[in-house]
Amino acid sequence: MVVHLLKLCVGAPDIQSLADWQALRLEQIGRVFHVTRMVPKRRDEIVGQGSLYWVMRGMIAVRQKIVDIEQFKDAEGIGRCRLVFDPKLVPVRPAPRRAFQGWRYLEDSDAPPDLPRSGSLSSIPEEMRAELAELGLL
Repeated sequence: MVVHLLKLCVGAPDIQSLADWQALRLEQIGRVFHVTRMVPKRRDEIVGQGSLYWVMRGMIAVRQKIVDIEQFKDAEGIGRCRLVFDPKLVPVRPAPRRAFQGWRYLEDSDAPPDLPRSGSLSSIPEEMRAELAELGLL
């Protein structure tokens, strides 16, 4: 069974900002990851098949495949978790989501579908897609 994670994207207001930040990180460190305090207990259902769905401005906007979940201790000895991503960002059909702390599990059946690579939806600017979704038109 596939399970995904859902997380607020803090500091990047749109997909391009996230892509730019992660490209810099990839260039500097050689991989893309996010550090969190809590470790997902459903690791086997996530790694290699699940994705992290990023919430931007109240909408699920994009996803990234999770390729590994690494546990480690930071400089203060506090246990942390590194969610390691495939660098490819995949825009999804915008879906409204209220603010929350940390991350949440997202069942595969509840995950929004990927946007087609070409066609009417993918040609609409990201901000307009979010507005249309908020109005219930997407």
